[in-house]
Amino acid sequence: MPSRKYADGEMVMGRWPGSVLYYEVQVASYDDATHLYTVKYKDGTELALKESDIRSQSSFKHRKSQSSSSSPSRRSTSRSRSRSPGRPGRGRRRSSSQSREPKNDKKKAIQETSIALPPVLVLFKPSENNTKRYNGEPESTEKNDTSCIILEHKLKPDLEVKRVLDQYSLRSRKDEKKKEEIYSEKKIFATVKTTEKAPTKTKELEFGGRIGTFTLVLFLPATVLYLLLMCKQDDPSLMNFPALPALESLWETRVFGIFLLWFFLQALFYMLPIGKVVEGLPLSTGKKLQYRINGFYAFIFTAAAIGILLYFQFELHYLYDHFMQFAVSAAAFSLALSIYLYVRSLKAPEEELAPGGNSGYFIYDFFTGHELNPRIGSFDLKYFCELRPGLIGWVVVNLAMLLAEMKIHNLSMPSLSMILVNSFQLLYVVDALWNEEAVLTTMDITHDGFGFMLAFGDLVWVPFVYSLQAFYLVGHPTVISWPVAVAITIVNSIGYYIFRSANSQKNNFRRNPADPKLANLKFIPTATGKGLLVTGWWGFVRHPNYLGDIIMALAWSLPCGFNHILPYFYVIYFICLLVHREARDEHHCKQKYGLAWERYCQRVPYRIFPYIY
Repeated sequence: MPSRKYADGEMVMGRWPGSVLYYEVQVASYDDATHLYTVKYKDGTELALKESDIRSQSSFKHRKSQSSSSSPSRRSTSRSRSRSPGRPGRGRRRSSSQSREPKNDKKKAIQETSIALPPVLVLFKPSENNTKRYNGEPESTEKNDTSCIILEHKLKPDLEVKRVLDQYSLRSRKDEKKKEEIYSEKKIFATVKTTEKAPTKTKELEFGGRIGTFTLVLFLPATVLYLLLMCKQDDPSLMNFPALPALESLWETRVFGIFLLWFFLQALFYMLPIGKVVEGLPLSTGKKLQYRINGFYAFIFTAAAIGILLYFQFELHYLYDHFMQFAVSAAAFSLALSIYLYVRSLKAPEEELAPGGNSGYFIYDFFTGHELNPRIGSFDLKYFCELRPGLIGWVVVNLAMLLAEMKIHNLSMPSLSMILVNSFQLLYVVDALWNEEAVLTTMDITHDGFGFMLAFGDLVWVPFVYSLQAFYLVGHPTVISWPVAVAITIVNSIGYYIFRSANSQKNNFRRNPADPKLANLKFIPTATGKGLLVTGWWGFVRHPNYLGDIIMALAWSLPCGFNHILPYFYVIYFICLLVHREARDEHHCKQKYGLAWERYCQRVPYRIFPYIY
């Protein structure tokens, strides 16, 4: 293995990606696997550079002294000799009446420019792709190669250096830094694509590390079982712990068969050749995966299938009668799926592993997900489970609870509380499926692997815990008046408006920041080429979508009244989940954006709740 040349803490000269400029940087660390140095610039930006992009400070001083020792007049004389007017073709290009004085002034300016340049310049020659990026337009995927030209000052004439300066519009670091501090409304801070690090071992463990993830593997199924047992009791208070059912009563083969039928029916809808095909965000290798956007069509087909079942007198409240068995079946299936995912990930190439699930510890990688995008052919398992079986299943569960309430309490129509819960949560699911493409920019898709955490969350937690309010109302009817219903609807509408408009701003800006519709949005440019919005909802709080989520979760629980805290478990859970995600996002963004994130936090001090947190 080649030994490293520069030590940690050493002050060296590092080339800024995409420019000819070298700046004083400090070596922070060295990766033995990728042979890249992590260096820190004076403005706080941290980048990974190759050894060829780093020079010692002594070499710069030595070359500069050599350059300055040459007499300008001597260089001018030699240059005038080599460019004699008597050279063929020169006389025809210039008028004989031209004065030599402007020509000498021009040469003098060129000489002064060349002396100010570093002795070794590394330039990225812009291709068609790079030109588009500097114009503020989306990056083209057709050309990703960047050719390099190494210019040695002592070998190239000054006129060539001036031409390069004019072509690339190079500026000093001082001017560049001033420009970064101006909030741009029309352009993105352009940077040339840097070399991506190959996936390395996960060093920072979340969820309490190995002990925490092992606990969660046991705790999450137990929590679902506890909540469902509590809802079945006449008095679902926290002090009234439910009796544990017999183990044989928790399993029924027929129920498991129905769950499998449901799962593979949704898989069939997913594979139908309808809906547009889009590309996801670039992976660490630069590759972009393709996804078929047809979740809303799957929802329509599911609604039609349920309608046919009801037409033929199928008793959908069967789901309510065997709700516990369905939850256990889903948990067993998610566990089996997680084992399969981990086993197959052991043979996955290194570049296909999840950056947050490659710790080398079995239980941690099993929980968080070892492989980033496990696929069977073109069938993306993580993307499919993210929106299909669990999310659409949540609506079916709510409908089953509505029918069960009508049957058990002999109602000709559902209660107003049940209608509100079903309507609010139906709107949430339809919105997610209608804006399905937006999920491709979330951390679940771009960062997290597919393991027990997402498999259990998508297939068990979403349909059986998110439907807790509807399940509670079947056994504990709550009567509310129309004015109260209107007030709760207003609360939900406010939360939904914040949630949807904030997500739309973020997703549209990520997809096409040069869109004229976004011209009124201001942002802080970052060294990654992306911008941090500081106007709109993202200038109000750092995570306005989380604020909207919490307000909606409260509106879903209010129709259940205030007799017990159990229906508000979802609100408490959602606040804890989003605070955890927010802390995780803060840490990730601080590492990714450096000084720009600190400036953003100063501009937008509140995280989720304005004037509170």
